[in-house]
Amino acid sequence: MSEVKLAAEARTEFGKGAARRIRRADKVPGVLYGHGTDPVHLTLPGHELQMALRTPNVLLSLSVGGKNELAIPKAVQRDAVKGFLEHVDLLLVKRGEKVSVEIPVHAEGDLAPGGNLLEHVLNALPVEAEATHIPESVTVSVEGLEAGASVLAKDITLPSGVVLGIEEDAVVLQVLAAQAEEAAATEGDEGAEAAEA
Repeated sequence: MSEVKLAAEARTEFGKGAARRIRRADKVPGVLYGHGTDPVHLTLPGHELQMALRTPNVLLSLSVGGKNELAIPKAVQRDAVKGFLEHVDLLLVKRGEKVSVEIPVHAEGDLAPGGNLLEHVLNALPVEAEATHIPESVTVSVEGLEAGASVLAKDITLPSGVVLGIEEDAVVLQVLAAQAEEAAATEGDEGAEAAEA
């Protein structure tokens, strides 16, 4: 788990106009909340934050007015067209504290022959982990799985100290039977019926 240091500034201006001015200066408005404290409105460096958010559940070490705080991203708003950061909500965390997060699920290996499809029922797995030891992702082997097979949450090996945040029997991945042949056969039947008519 990577920890990224960012210098943040406390923000006193609010509203759309203030947010636009912040973005024009290549910065991002944000809010830091948690642990029963009052929300702190921040201005964060745009480029550094964008780079940090490429890592899922990145741990941010924020320097705010001479005080250091640890936070994880909770909600990120991006411009729908250009993709730049518009606003970020950060959750205050402490070392040793457990937090609920979602970690990406990656599949590796080849399915059994037959043109079957792998469906990601869950792209991210809800887990509970120590704030400073959140895994970046989990990898699941689907080598040789046949149509109809599924990978349940309990089948995924999690790093030490990480526990599932969902039911053990929840389906994460499943293998679907190839349907291209069935569709072609159905089209052939329809063509024959049309010819008879």
